[in-house]
Amino acid sequence: MKVRYSRYTGEDFGITAEDLMRALSDYFLQSGFEGQYMQFNEMNQQSLEDLKRAIQRALEMGDLFNGERAEEIRQQLMDMPPEEMEQLLDRLAKKLMDDGYLNSTQQQEQPGQTGSGRGDRRVNFEITDKSLDFLGYKTLKDLLGSLGKSSFGAHDTRDLATGVETSGASKQYEFGDTFNLDISETLFSAMRREGVKLPLELDYPDLHVHQAEYQSSCATVLMLDCSHSMILYGEDRFTPAKKVALALAHLIRTQYPGDSLRCVLFHDTAEELRLTDLARVQVGPYYTNTRDGLILAQRLLAQEKKDMKQIIMITDGKPSALTLEDGRMYRNAFGLDPLVISRTLEEVNRCKRQGILINTFMLASDYGLVNFVQKITELCRGKAYFTTPYNLGQYLLMDYMNRKTRTIH
Repeated sequence: MKVRYSRYTGEDFGITAEDLMRALSDYFLQSGFEGQYMQFNEMNQQSLEDLKRAIQRALEMGDLFNGERAEEIRQQLMDMPPEEMEQLLDRLAKKLMDDGYLNSTQQQEQPGQTGSGRGDRRVNFEITDKSLDFLGYKTLKDLLGSLGKSSFGAHDTRDLATGVETSGASKQYEFGDTFNLDISETLFSAMRREGVKLPLELDYPDLHVHQAEYQSSCATVLMLDCSHSMILYGEDRFTPAKKVALALAHLIRTQYPGDSLRCVLFHDTAEELRLTDLARVQVGPYYTNTRDGLILAQRLLAQEKKDMKQIIMITDGKPSALTLEDGRMYRNAFGLDPLVISRTLEEVNRCKRQGILINTFMLASDYGLVNFVQKITELCRGKAYFTTPYNLGQYLLMDYMNRKTRTIH
């Protein structure tokens, strides 16, 4: 990774690109909550002007500074002429581009789209892989820092294997074991057989090796509910879910390199979502087709050659939609529809037969959702968590890292 240093000139208050990324993290991951009654666009297309206004709000609210300096800067901004403010915002936005956090694209606006009555060139931006890595690390650090956690290794199981790090009783050597010889037990075995004498003859059955905990790899599919209810009722539930997904991806990449993570977005139907598109996706005017999400998740897990397989589902509503055999969509948002529930539980049973664990994180506590999730946990012996957008990340990440074999067998 290249680090670029520049001399502070005073013209931008010494704000770095990393300062901007930290202050604008919620803005980059927004899920449509601010404009929930506006026209839906599945992939959020934000313009450079939108970004500049977000930077301006961060400056005025003091998000980029601490203590007395925030008040001092706020006063300078109030006295700044509009032309200078625009120049400052242009420089800060350009700084994000120059440092590789954003890419700019141009798009032809449709006449009347902005009320101008003419088709103009609109400059949009999209976040890069560098931004996703930064946001994932920041979220992970924020979530785990409050818990006093720092680093984590691979997943423990109740099985033992031969290895260099000893953590179990020694065992008789078998062909294929790591030859980490337990010298004491090997000598004692020979002495029990031959008696105490010199020279001491060792035979093949005398060989004993140390055992280490067997650590397994895990394939995970994260199912994200993006139905419309995720931004209704005065609460944004989808942005925290996206943050957790980014943090989990960063955790797996840095601490569990043998694991895999894939993401499924479920709504009226379901589709796999590339992690690179995660920050841009928004909720839509959708129902909740949990069955399609489970079908796709099983298909993705079948492609992974891992010892452990699991589905992590984040949702705030009971299943309310179903894709029929002829391709038509069946919807019923009222109560627990017997057809929708029965077909969905059929897929849960298929997960059970394949040894796939399902852990569910509920962002609501209505009767229908709780009743449905109870049935899932009974069938798959998984876990169910009632969480809020504020503690979702801590619950999910700690469950992932503390998972023991008893939860998957």
